[in-house]
Amino acid sequence: MTLTAVLLGFVIGAALGLLGGGGSILTVPIFVYVLGFPPKDAVAMSLAVVGVTSVVGAFGHYGRGNVDLRTAALFGGAATGGTWAGARLAAYVSGALQLAIFGVVMLAAAVFMFRGRRDVAAAGEQAPRSMPLALVVGEALAVGVLTGLVGVGGGFLIVPALVLLGVSMRTAVGTSLAVIAWNSAVGFSSYLGRAHFAWVPMALVTAGTLPGIWTGTWAHRYVSQDKLRRGFALFLVCIAAFILYQNLPAVLSLGRQK
Repeated sequence: MTLTAVLLGFVIGAALGLLGGGGSILTVPIFVYVLGFPPKDAVAMSLAVVGVTSVVGAFGHYGRGNVDLRTAALFGGAATGGTWAGARLAAYVSGALQLAIFGVVMLAAAVFMFRGRRDVAAAGEQAPRSMPLALVVGEALAVGVLTGLVGVGGGFLIVPALVLLGVSMRTAVGTSLAVIAWNSAVGFSSYLGRAHFAWVPMALVTAGTLPGIWTGTWAHRYVSQDKLRRGFALFLVCIAAFILYQNLPAVLSLGRQK
C-alpha cells in the first residue's frame, strides 16, 4: 500500500507538471479503484491532496509573478458558498451518483484538454476585457459546487473564465491554482466529521505528488505538449467511460425504484 500510494501520487504530480493541470482529476479514481476507499471518503480525501498540491503549485507561480491575488480573491470568494453547498449536498446523494457525476465532469475536462489552451487563449483575445459580474459569480459558484460534491479542482473551468476576464494565460494558470487551493480547503473542512479520513494513505499520495510535479515540470520542455495533452484527454475519456459503466446502472436502478 505504501509504495503504491506514493507512486500513484507521483503520477498525479507528474501529470500536473507536464500538462499544467488535469492531473488532480485522477485523484478520486485512484482512491476508489486502486486504493479501495468508498466514494464519499475518496472525494473528501482527494480535496486534501488537490489542495496541498495546488498550494505548492500556486507558490511556485506566485514567485514568478503569475498569480493575480485580487482576481483569485474575487473568484475564490464567490466559489466558497458553492463549495460549502456541494459538500453538504454530497450527504444526500449516493456514492454511485457522485461517481457518475464525476465521470461526466471528467469527460468535460477531456474535451477542454483535447482542445488545448491555445483555443482558450485565442477566445480570450477576441473577448471583451470583462465579463458581467453575475456571470463570474455564477461560474464560480458552479465550480465550487463541483469541488465540494465530487472533489475536482475545476481548473479546466476556472482557467477559461479567468482568460475571459482579461487575465493572461500564464497568470490564469497560477491564479487558478490559488483558487483551487482555497476551494479545496473549504470543501475539506466541510467534510470533517462527516467522512472517514485514512490519514496515512492520504499523506503518502500527497507526498508522491511533490517529486512528481518537479519531474513533470522538468520534463515539460522535452515533450510535445499538443500530443501529450490530447493523449491524456483520450486517457481521461477511457477512465470516465469505465466510471460511468460501473455506476450508471446503480443510479438508473435507484431512479426506477423511486
